[in-house]
Amino acid sequence: MNDIFDKLRKDLGHIGRHAKDSHGYFSFPKLEGELGPHMTFRGKPVLVWSLNNYLGLANHPEIRAIDAQAAKDWGMAYPMGARMMSGQTKYHEQLEDELSEFMGKEDTFLLNYGYQGCMSAIEALLSRHDVLVYDSECHACMIDGARLHMGKRFVFQHNDMASLDKQLENARKVVAQTGGGIMVMTEGVFGMAGDQGKLKEIVERKAKYNFRLFVDDAHGFGMMGRDGRGTADAQGVQDQVDVYFGTFAKAMATIGAFVSGPEDVIMFLRYNMRSQTFAKSLPMPVVIGALKRLELIRTRPEFSVKLWEITKALQSGLKEAGLDIGVTNSCVTPVLMHGSIPEATNVVLDLRENHGIFCSIVVYPVVPKDTILLRLIPTASHTLEDVQRTINSFKEVKKKLEAGAYKAEKVAAM
Repeated sequence: MNDIFDKLRKDLGHIGRHAKDSHGYFSFPKLEGELGPHMTFRGKPVLVWSLNNYLGLANHPEIRAIDAQAAKDWGMAYPMGARMMSGQTKYHEQLEDELSEFMGKEDTFLLNYGYQGCMSAIEALLSRHDVLVYDSECHACMIDGARLHMGKRFVFQHNDMASLDKQLENARKVVAQTGGGIMVMTEGVFGMAGDQGKLKEIVERKAKYNFRLFVDDAHGFGMMGRDGRGTADAQGVQDQVDVYFGTFAKAMATIGAFVSGPEDVIMFLRYNMRSQTFAKSLPMPVVIGALKRLELIRTRPEFSVKLWEITKALQSGLKEAGLDIGVTNSCVTPVLMHGSIPEATNVVLDLRENHGIFCSIVVYPVVPKDTILLRLIPTASHTLEDVQRTINSFKEVKKKLEAGAYKAEKVAAM
């Protein structure tokens, strides 16, 4: 008999296998100081493009004040217990009502966390007779939700409508035998490439294939559409999204999530999402803080205006400098380069140590081999000076990479 820990010690997985060299620097880095574009990393000041703080609310004075007051008034324990048992309050219900009105949906269920909430909603909505059809680049939480589904599932190639048609035909054949239904699942904005899901084109297929549409809009809620109502609103098909999933972790810069849809469907989820039935309710300071954040999103368009000013300046400047930002049509800004993992490592070292630029790096197996993806998240807290400094640094790094300056046989010492 083998000890199950033996295999874990021998193989930490695709990402963990580099932990000895990367832990604390490339993975699990510690940014310190006030949340914002300018922080400290390993004792040095850095310009940060890695915070999901799109609207700059994380350290906004009004937000800090309401968060502090709510913590003083309620503490972090209240309410105790799961919402079904003892964790329900009028403020949780108020937040749900305000989100429903804002999103143009009949009802909303407030969730503890985005990741577990999304996968749990998917699992609850589908029976073993149903078929799930989903985009190949859906977020990990959606993939895990698909893994929980006990019925058939089909994957269509990313944003490829011909591939979607093929998989919907396959799904239709299955449900003809099982008597179940079909749910199509995609994202509003894909978090790595920054491209929008083709929601309008997907919706056009509903009449033919008779499916329901589930959209995770983590990177769209608060940034896309009228006053931040999301990507489906921006594409004019919000009323055709059957289940809308949003998170507070991006635009709101806090924790928690929500799912909106028809009243009867949301009521079903209230009583059947295991991640909520058996988990503690969101603490009151988070709920009060989320109410304030939603108010600012609804009533203060200057946050979104500034975000898009920075986004457009960053993306246009990078393109003019000859850098490849892929197919993004959202705030997410990837910079794609060609090089090995050691070269990618040295690119990031140079950016952080010599240019004082901190951004996230993505390499194989998340992206194809010899692809380096540096992801920038613009925020309303950045300045045009931050943008220009970053463009200048990326131009220099690209030139050095193409000249072979980052080639190395092993990861550079940190």
